[in-house]
Amino acid sequence: MSNAGKFFDEMFGHSSSQGGEKAVAREPYAPLDVWMADEDLDRLRKKSQEAEEFFRRTGITFNVYGAEEAAERLIPFDVIPRIISSKEWSKLSKGIEQRVRAINAFLHDLYHRQEILKAGRVPLELIANNETFLSKMIGVEPPGGVYTHIVGVDLVRTGEDEFFVLEDNARTPSGVSYMLENRETMLHMFPELFSKMPVQDVGDYTKNLHKSLADCAPPKCEGRPVVGVLTPGMYNSAYFEHSFLADQMGVELVEGHDLRVIDGRVAMRTTKGYEPVDVLYRRIDDEFLDPINFNPDSMLGVPGIMDVYRSGGITIANAPGTGISDDKAIYSYMPDIIEFYTGEKAILQNVPTWRCSEADSLKYVLEHLDELVVKEVHGSGGYGMLVGPAASKKELADFRVKLEARPSNYIAQPTLSLSTVPILTKAGLAPRHVDLRPYVLVSPKGIKITPGGLTRVALKEGSLVVNSSQGGGTKDTWVLDD
Repeated sequence: MSNAGKFFDEMFGHSSSQGGEKAVAREPYAPLDVWMADEDLDRLRKKSQEAEEFFRRTGITFNVYGAEEAAERLIPFDVIPRIISSKEWSKLSKGIEQRVRAINAFLHDLYHRQEILKAGRVPLELIANNETFLSKMIGVEPPGGVYTHIVGVDLVRTGEDEFFVLEDNARTPSGVSYMLENRETMLHMFPELFSKMPVQDVGDYTKNLHKSLADCAPPKCEGRPVVGVLTPGMYNSAYFEHSFLADQMGVELVEGHDLRVIDGRVAMRTTKGYEPVDVLYRRIDDEFLDPINFNPDSMLGVPGIMDVYRSGGITIANAPGTGISDDKAIYSYMPDIIEFYTGEKAILQNVPTWRCSEADSLKYVLEHLDELVVKEVHGSGGYGMLVGPAASKKELADFRVKLEARPSNYIAQPTLSLSTVPILTKAGLAPRHVDLRPYVLVSPKGIKITPGGLTRVALKEGSLVVNSSQGGGTKDTWVLDD
């Protein structure tokens, strides 16, 4: 573990003895360490190949936009699990729930009384000039008062008890299918490990997702709510996940051309004709949702669906307009937002953030560009960002031009010492940097957080970029029971 002295190693700590320091497995990892001491690395490598073949047969792939060849790729899967103790998870889940409640309260306030703007806790211009703020949502009450039905909160760890929120994903958070398939694969390949360790289950996620969506049925719903998953289609990078979730929930996977507005309701085409749908878990962006109300060129959405939504005829999950809470400039105000709506200090801290729209911050960022990570405020998937310490002189110079031209389009953060977890390599175990995306379900009946989530891992030595689109992989995340 060559960089164990520089970064927090989640699996191994160190103890001193007469012979010097030696690596000792931390308590949550102790049973795994004992098990691995008796394991043959060649057997683990063979299991790793089996997992890859399983994912390929199952079709667990994603498309890479901009690739010269429009090939579907597998997200690499590492067989060494990431383990979180029940005590650690207890703190994380409390902080996540606090944050998600505050985000929902913030969205309701923005589209209604706007008290936080009047109080000056969030600048008005940050909202007024923001393309993700939808004026058509002003005064609209979403069914059950829920805006963010499904949330992914990206967390990073830098020390024993140091967790930070890297960003919030409240529009269409992806990756949950990989969390579920990773667990299914590990259960199949290493059943003996699960008998040795009390790992909390994640397999009921899709059942909970269906129930949570049904609990958000609109006022005009009659009888048992009909749920559907709205996908842009098979060429979308996350299409596997859309079809996977629809299949697992036992609901219809539909595209915009399968839906139409009939008698004030949204109806989907079936073998029996058009039948009303009550809840749509949509995986397309706001802009393409309704060509009448938004982008007139959209072929992906449903003409008039926003009018049905405003009249209480359908639930759209997540609600239109939630993207404002994903904005990375808004993110920098999250501690204030949490305190404003909950009266509490944030349990989980933000990463320190410079807003490049502010002159002093821009000056600092330009002077320290080679030390910082700079991100687009609406960016995702690792695209459009600069990792200063890993950038060439030309990349720094080119990015400086973009930053000076549109400073309000960027925020900057320090290059964090992300924690590491071992992965299996050809040479044996080696540390790699990770983050974590827990998934949260919100309904009028409460908030449910799946124990664990998707651990994304940077497979390249020294890399801090974990996104699958940038060459990262995934791991199974184990939250232990008491």
